[in-house]
Amino acid sequence: MKMKMFTMLCALSLGTTAAFAQKGVEDGSRFGHGEDSIRCLQNISIYSEYVKTDNFTDAYKPWMAVFTEAPLAQVSTYTNGAKILRALIASSKDAAQQKKYLDELMAVHDQRIKYLDGLNQLVKTPTTKGSILGMKAHDYIIFSGANVDVNKAYQMVKEAVDLEKATSDYFMFQDLMDISARKLKSDDTHKEQFIQDYLTASGYADEALKAATKERDKKLLKTAKDNVDAYFINSGAASCENLQAIYGPKVSQNKTNLDYLKQVINVMQMLKCTEEEAYFVASEAAHAMEPTAATAAGCAYMYYKKGDLDKSVQYFDQAIELEQEAEKKADYAYSAAVVLFSKKQLSKAKQYANKAISFNGSYGKAYILIAQMYASSPNWSDEAALNKCTYFAAIDKLQRAKSVDPSVAEEAQKLINTYAGHTPKDEDLFFLGLKKGNSVTIGGWIGETTTIR
Repeated sequence: MKMKMFTMLCALSLGTTAAFAQKGVEDGSRFGHGEDSIRCLQNISIYSEYVKTDNFTDAYKPWMAVFTEAPLAQVSTYTNGAKILRALIASSKDAAQQKKYLDELMAVHDQRIKYLDGLNQLVKTPTTKGSILGMKAHDYIIFSGANVDVNKAYQMVKEAVDLEKATSDYFMFQDLMDISARKLKSDDTHKEQFIQDYLTASGYADEALKAATKERDKKLLKTAKDNVDAYFINSGAASCENLQAIYGPKVSQNKTNLDYLKQVINVMQMLKCTEEEAYFVASEAAHAMEPTAATAAGCAYMYYKKGDLDKSVQYFDQAIELEQEAEKKADYAYSAAVVLFSKKQLSKAKQYANKAISFNGSYGKAYILIAQMYASSPNWSDEAALNKCTYFAAIDKLQRAKSVDPSVAEEAQKLINTYAGHTPKDEDLFFLGLKKGNSVTIGGWIGETTTIR
């Protein structure tokens, strides 16, 4: 049954208009004859067996006959053809021969795209133009070596990723960044597009990683995402100074272009460049047109830098209200707490730090900030020993920070070691009728009960 099907496919493929054109025959009736179909089937059988044994040299000629004469015979004509040609490129020592095989490999991808609709009818799981184009770009980059035409490769892989988006094959994300980084080296005007390419590749890779269910796919996508980040970091384009140089003049020219302003804000927030003038100007202009959490936060940072701390907190309040994601709300609340701490408004700063924790219970930095507030103002009693007990309350917060957020454990432990040196001695507590294990309530704005140890 399978042989009959392949014979029929060979006959149909040989009868295509494209096949007639290749043979220079106006009337293609002879291609429907059984002799040509049988020869097509024989060639498929021959090259398939050679491929199974990795004998790509002998597989080449019968495969090429099918590829040129029967483009719709079967999808494996293209997958096997790519396998054959990759092997021949890798094994050849002759540069001219390698280029010939590479040209043929590119033609395999092009012809597969040309006949994509017909080929997809032969399989249960159809493929897409973007996926094929991504593989074509991948092959071109790998096998061109030092001779790669960067602009040509860039256009291919960018089109492929734009078509496939988060469904791109994992290697397409890193290929885009690889080639975009190479383009940047020879074209300084490519900086802004390079940053956009990073946002595109990184965003789609994150989306794909979240959607992945198979462990192998997760591992490959995680590696690809790490490589995407590495290309960006190592490019030298990721500095805040560079972003200011790129976006500074353009923000002024695009103060009514909301989409552009949003892009600038998102990029500079992601790269933690929120103290640059371009970020402030973009945020204020965007906020005037369409207030969002991001634009409010931008204005808050701007006023903090300018020294207007009350306005800064007001804008952080807006950001918290407008934001939908709890973790980002926590970030804005924490930032407000930092601003208030700098003003020595400790009670209010603590409220905002606790608000950050209410949005994100694993926010170790907020616990550390509260501990630092306590340590900055330990004097609430006339008894020096009781004032020193404030450091026990600070240590409590630091221990909590370590338990909920391993990423801050090292910082928290350093502070614990420091604050432990300020706690009261046993003999000082003895005269107050206190000892290890007793509870003591820290008064004033702190209002915390802690344990002597």
